[in-house]
Order: sequence, then C-alpha cells, then structure tokens
Amino acid sequence: MERRSFMALPLSLAALGAAPAAKAATGAYTPKRVNKAIELLDQGQPVYYTMGMGGYDAGVKMAKTWADIIIYDMEHGPLDMTGLREFMRGLVDGGPTKSGHRTPAVIPQLAVGGWDEATMQANGWMVQQVLAQGAHGIHLCHATDPAAVRVMVQYARYAFQKAGAGANLPEGRRGSGGQTYGAEIWGITPEEYMKKADPWPLNSEGELLLGIKVENKYALANVEKTAAVPGIGFGEWGPGDMGISMGFPNAQPPYPPSME
Repeated sequence: MERRSFMALPLSLAALGAAPAAKAATGAYTPKRVNKAIELLDQGQPVYYTMGMGGYDAGVKMAKTWADIIIYDMEHGPLDMTGLREFMRGLVDGGPTKSGHRTPAVIPQLAVGGWDEATMQANGWMVQQVLAQGAHGIHLCHATDPAAVRVMVQYARYAFQKAGAGANLPEGRRGSGGQTYGAEIWGITPEEYMKKADPWPLNSEGELLLGIKVENKYALANVEKTAAVPGIGFGEWGPGDMGISMGFPNAQPPYPPSME
C-alpha cells in the first residue's frame, strides 16, 4: 500500500518516523494524548497516513495499521455516518495500536468542498455529524475560499472554547449531544471530551486535527490565506484534481512544470 505523508503547518514535508512504535513494542512507551498524530507532531515527529472506508469489520482490520492517520473517504465514498460510527467502534475493538493509542487518528474527508462560504454554511452539519462519530478531525477538500475554511473550523468547535476567537474566528457552532459517543470512542468522559475536542495547535490541549486540501488553481491562489485561518493544523495538495484544474486530466509524475 502506498505510504502518504502530511505537510504539517508551518508547511514542511514529513518523513517516516518509527521511533514511537518501536518503543511501544518493548512496553516502554505510554501515549500522552488521544490523537496519535497530534502527539507526534507536538514532538516534532512526522506523520503518515493511509486511506480507509467501510464499517465495523473494516475498522477491526485496520486497527493495527502501520499508519498514524486513517483518512476516511467520504468525498468519493458513501456519506454514511452509520458506517463511520461502526468503523470507529471496530478500531476500538481491534486495538490498541502498536504505539499503545486506543485507535489511530481518523480524519474523514467531507463530501462537501470548501469552494465558498455559502456552500459551507449550508453543509456545516457534516462537520458536526462526522465528529459525533468519534473522528479525530476533518479534511476539507478543494479548500478554495478562506471564509469556507473558517466556517469548517466554527462547526468543529464548541462556543465555550475561546482560544483564537475574535474577528478572524467567530465563536463555535458545534452543539451538545454528540459528545457521548465521541467520548466512548476516545475512552474518556463526555465532560473531558468537550474540553479536548478542539483544534490543535490553536488550542495546545486540543485533540482535533483540521486540514485543508489545496487541489485546484483557485485554492492555490488563496493558499496563504486559507492556511492562516486559526484552527488549521495541516495542508496537502491533490495532484489528480490539480492536474484537471490546470488542464492535465491524466497527469502523472514527473508533473508538468506548472504543476510542479
């Protein structure tokens, strides 16, 4: 299976880091955070991801994955909240990870793209629904409009979380109710969950990792602004969609100079 790396903000290419898993194998490593990816990034370590989808059986099968993060595909796969819910339960039942974490970090790709603010406002419910299933973050595809990215962050936060709140980031819009199952998946109380379910590194104690996918020429033109939205923790490009946007529908490495 192909190994894929994230670019953590400030945007710097990650390289494979096996030290935490190696320590865990000897029983010497104890996880310090819920979100394995944030724990590694907080230590200056790289993170790697793989793709996933499906329900309970798929979760059990992927519980011991080599990857730090599972990107759960709801962009091209089904927008199935029950499937995601069961996938998370399967990860718990099949775990823990080799590093001792309860599950790998699971960051679903939304079915809605960040093309404009109005579209994101109309679909902010997706953010709340995905997080209510116990996911550890959100990956926003086609993150083109900084205002749309800001809305994604808003719907991922509770209103009582004030880190970074202000003119550039209005108060959160996530509602109460989804914390019970999320807490069960994370292995903490609902009260602890509500305190920890906030974006890192905006909140140094937060356990949510929110990212943007810069995969069209318009998103590329706005990348400095979208990456600067408070609450964004990583960025990634999408060569397939970027190629289409630039007029290269079947672009493969080595890429045309404009894509490079």
